Amino acid sequence: MMNVSRRELLLAGGSLLALRAMGATPARPFFQRTRLPIGIQLYTVGEELKRDFDGTLSAISKIGYKTVELAGLLDRSPADWRRSLDRAKLTCPSTHVAARPFRGGASLNDDLGALAQGAHAMGIGTIVCPSFYIPDRFSLEPMPGEAGVKMLVRLGSAMTVDDWKWNAEYLNTKGAALKRLGLRFAYHNHNLEFAPLGNSNAMALLIQGTDPALVSFEMDAGWVASAGVNPAALLAQYPGRFTAMHVKDMKASTRPNFSLQIDPCEVGQGVIDWKGLLSKAYTSNIRQFYTEQEPPFSQPPLESVTISFNYLNALIA
Repeated sequence: MMNVSRRELLLAGGSLLALRAMGATPARPFFQRTRLPIGIQLYTVGEELKRDFDGTLSAISKIGYKTVELAGLLDRSPADWRRSLDRAKLTCPSTHVAARPFRGGASLNDDLGALAQGAHAMGIGTIVCPSFYIPDRFSLEPMPGEAGVKMLVRLGSAMTVDDWKWNAEYLNTKGAALKRLGLRFAYHNHNLEFAPLGNSNAMALLIQGTDPALVSFEMDAGWVASAGVNPAALLAQYPGRFTAMHVKDMKASTRPNFSLQIDPCEVGQGVIDWKGLLSKAYTSNIRQFYTEQEPPFSQPPLESVTISFNYLNALIA
């Protein structure tokens, strides 16, 4: 047992009084200080949702998450989602909707009126395009032995400056249409957008070619860092353009690349400086934060997202 003298107690009390007199307050964890919820991108627990939909949402809520971002409807209606989310006491401010139809999923080429109706029914305010529009001249059929990720890298690497400028105009068009329907619109990056392209890169072309009133950006901090780019520096380079963040970490073994390669880990277990980055993100007007982790997992995903939540919930930034 540690013995503390009366003098030490008085000194400690005097220090607290001095701090209060100077207007200082004891530091509080970032998410308590900002009163922002810690969210999760449900892609992280996609397989768990397929096995036990309501049970997984309940587990997410019990961990402490308050908000979720969808990666797709999983063949459920917006009404079904809303009932399940309400039961789990979760809200859904944001969802990903693909640019070009792939394997029968929903896309931004569908009826945007119906998309908006479903989004409003679920309480969704932001539609996020999770990746670039692959030009129609490219087939979406994988080559023999080619997984989906490798196909995406191959096609993205073949895109020209004009393709990316067309993508920026596409985002403007969809953003304007969704704004008329009462929804915000954003674009989510991977790391291949940072590959050199002439004297620029695709990410710069997308940011510079889109109207801030129509299109914002959801920074995936893990993919930014895996490209060898400092996420905080990117925020400073384009002030106000990012409004949401995927809080994704990576191991030190991740080599900078533009080919969707990352050595994943739980948030706080990797190399990203979250204490500095979250503070800069808040200053840059980011208000939605979603933890996300890429496979493979070293333990069950629900255990991994618990580790990430506990780290963020206690982080003073």
